Order: sequence, then C-alpha cells, then structure tokens
Amino acid sequence: MSEPLRVFIVAGEESGDRLGASLVADLQDRLGEQVTFAGVGGEAMGRLGFQSVFPVSDIAVMGLSAVIGRLPTILKRLKQTVSAVLAFRPDVLVVIDSPDFSHRVAKRVRQAQPDLPIVGWVSPSVWAWRPARAARMRSYIDHLLAILPFEPETHRVLGGPACSYVGHPVMNRLHHLYPPHEDERPALDKVDRPHLLVLPGSRRGEITRHLDLFRHTLEELQALGLTPRIVIPAVDHLAGEIRQKVAEWPFQAEVVSGQAGRDQAFRDAHAALAVSGTVALELAMARVPMTIVYKLDWLARLVRPFIRTWTIVLPNFILQRPAIREYVDEMARANVLARAVASLLTDTPERRAQLASFAELHGLMADGGGKKAEPADIVLDLVQQKRGV
Repeated sequence: MSEPLRVFIVAGEESGDRLGASLVADLQDRLGEQVTFAGVGGEAMGRLGFQSVFPVSDIAVMGLSAVIGRLPTILKRLKQTVSAVLAFRPDVLVVIDSPDFSHRVAKRVRQAQPDLPIVGWVSPSVWAWRPARAARMRSYIDHLLAILPFEPETHRVLGGPACSYVGHPVMNRLHHLYPPHEDERPALDKVDRPHLLVLPGSRRGEITRHLDLFRHTLEELQALGLTPRIVIPAVDHLAGEIRQKVAEWPFQAEVVSGQAGRDQAFRDAHAALAVSGTVALELAMARVPMTIVYKLDWLARLVRPFIRTWTIVLPNFILQRPAIREYVDEMARANVLARAVASLLTDTPERRAQLASFAELHGLMADGGGKKAEPADIVLDLVQQKRGV
C-alpha cells in the first residue's frame, strides 16, 4: 500500500472494544507504521496506543431508562464522533456493535462523504426481529462482519449488505473455558458430587426474576435425591448482592466472581442451569450440558409477538434444531426444571446427545462451513477497491 492507511473505529462498549483491539493489532502487525488510527474505544484498544475521542463510558449505557437519562450526552457524542470522522479523513470507517449509536454515526458519515468505505462488525439480530433492518443497512454499510455462521446467508435472503463470517469472540477463549487436559474435568462416574453451574443472569433485573426460581429448582432437585456441588459465577458488581441472597438458602452454594474464577467454574462444570443469553454459547463451547430458562420482563412481553425466531437459545438456532431444552416464562416451573437438570447430572441419552451436538457446533463456529474470513483482509480489500488498486 503506497500511502499510509487511515482507519477510524467506533466501538461503543467493552465487547466492541475487544473486537476493535483485535483489528488494530492485526493491522499493526501487517502494516507497522503505515497505518494510523482514530475513533472511539476503550481500554483494550487504548493498550495498543489508540486514543479515544472521548471516554467510551459516555455512550456505553444499557436499558431504556439509562439511555433516556444520558440522552443529551449521547447526542453530543454522536455529533462529535461524526465531526471527528470527517476531520480525520480516513480511508475506511469501522463501526462495531452498539448499533443504536454506531449505525447512526455510519448513516451521517455516508450522507456527508458518500464514497468512504464503511464496515460494520456484529450484525443486529435481524434473524430474530425487525428483519427489514437488513435491507436498510445496504445504504450505509458496504460490508458486514458477522459473528454467527448463519448470518451471511440471512443477509443474502433479506437483501442486506455484503456479509462475511469472521468468527465469534468466544472462540478466542476456548482454552479458558474448556479443560486443556481430559483429567481436569473428572468424568461423572468418578466424582461423588457433580459440579452444577447456576447462572441467574448478568443484569440486576434478570437476577431478580430468576434467583428465587433457581433456588426452588435446586430444592426440587434435592427432593429427587441429587445434591450436586452448586457454583454460581457472578458479575463483579452484583456478586455481593447474590452472596447475601444465597446465604439464606437451606443448602450451600458457592458464589465466584472475577474472570479467572468464572473460567475455572466453566472448566470444572458437569452441567448448568442458566438464563438465556450469550452464556449458552459459552457453555456449549465448554462442553457443559445445560437447561436454559428465561422469565420475561414487561418490555420483553410487549415485543414478544414481534419476535420471529423459534428458539431463544443461540446454539439451537445455529444448529437449526432443539438440541438444548429451553423453558420460557410460564413454562419455567421449578419441578419441571429440576427434572430437566437431573437428566444432565448422570450419563443419560439426553446428556450424550447434547455433548454430540456441541462437537458439531464447534466445527460450525470454528470455520463457518469453510467460509470464515479475516476482518483485516476485508478492510484492506475495501480500501484497495476505493484506491483502484
């Protein structure tokens, strides 16, 4: 590349910051001093010398009430980001996740500078709801980097932008989640008490809705004669609250926090009872059979009629079959859940079927059916096309 590459990246939250850091590192390895960066990012990108236009915490908010409370700041940062893009005069703009913010940046930049290549990383869940978003993205996204292997075909069918599977971030952490040696996770028939992971969610509302249900489920499990070792990985800022509530339970449950403690819990686990979310994919990659639960809040009940997917469990959707049992809202009852979990704590056909499905899933996630691409390759290709190389 004859001229230095100028890359502007917008990553609006921690997960996007980690993806952005991987792109920065790859381009630095390939181009050295022949690449410069600007944009919005967090600590991971900062460790590579990336200087954010403003603290990413200004826009990294979740939940309707939090967004409303920070709306003046968010709108100010949106305008500031667009101005920074145009002032930097990049060769390519990369917007990562946080579509409510980053896609608005992309739309405004496209209006102001129509010939600037724009890459989007992490597709909105157009396969689950509001599928018309796929076609609308074509007007401001030139190439979409997907983290789920079925998304390129989904965007093709829905008329979305060019889309390539580049792998899911969980694949970069397999060595943390799955024991590197077979004897690190003893077989079920070699332990007195199997390890059961209990994952009540990562947000306060989810924990409020699920923790008591999980307690009653575990009581029902004991009534069936099963007394597994119970481990609850908790996000750091909610670990104290969970410990206080769990201390009142009539049986022992260990609450662990911090990334190292969570990873060790995954490596030790034989089965899991978990609230639906990305954690289901993590459990599947860790080869931990699971039962998935979700109690809806008022907002989820309002949008439920508009959800077009047949499952809330990501591994099921990727495999296109109900490999993992899921219990949503009124179906989530303690006695039913206890029996579902019990079927995973011994060497049953259901447990073996899940483990076989996880092996298949691993292959799909690893290479996307032989179609996995590298983000840096796509970025460089777009720039070369623009420069007419």
